[in-house]
Amino acid sequence: MAQKTILVVDDDPRITQLLTSYLQRDGYRVVSAGDGEQALKLARQEKPDLILLDLMLPEVDGLEVCRTIRRESDVPVIMVTARTEEADKLVGLELGADDYIAKPFSPREVVARVRAVLRRVASTTRKDAPVEVGELVLDPIRFEARCHGALLDLTPTEFKLLETLARHPGRVYTRLQLLELIQGEAYEGYERTIDAHIKNLRRKLEAHAGGNGCRIATVFGIGYKLSVIPSGEEPRHV
Repeated sequence: MAQKTILVVDDDPRITQLLTSYLQRDGYRVVSAGDGEQALKLARQEKPDLILLDLMLPEVDGLEVCRTIRRESDVPVIMVTARTEEADKLVGLELGADDYIAKPFSPREVVARVRAVLRRVASTTRKDAPVEVGELVLDPIRFEARCHGALLDLTPTEFKLLETLARHPGRVYTRLQLLELIQGEAYEGYERTIDAHIKNLRRKLEAHAGGNGCRIATVFGIGYKLSVIPSGEEPRHV
């Protein structure tokens, strides 16, 4: 199996060195950047398998780096942030980040989360038959999702989440169940990450045919399900 490359982006050399040491010990190749401009340059040159991205960076901040990376690539991104406001974390997730870790953190947890995200990405590329729900078609072999024939631009996490819901339309999943299914582990307190990914998925589905054909419905107090919209019915979120 080819060695995976992790790009660590942080302006604190002590944190970079700590994460590099733990990741290398776990068998990863590590490259690092100390600012946003260098991060974008290395992301394009090295084509890493995953990026650990600090939000508070000089030159170009982490949110802008995430936004640019997501326009160019579907590489998994885990945000590492000292910002305590939940809104900041959700903004990053809405920009396409796959997960977030708050500072201060345990380097062992970071390594575990890296493994979980990489497992999730690998699982989305396994050779399975296409999944069809209404006008939604997911092809795990090509890692593609189409709605009314239009290709959806999904991150690995969004694809896995949509695939999970589409394989059992009508089934209600709690946020923790979805976290465990798409990450391999459920982290209490991170349920709101699912809300951010659902918001992204709804926006992308509605960009093509207004969400007609299927919708991601909220089941209050429980979680989410994928519902097929009967012909002629107006799509709505509940």
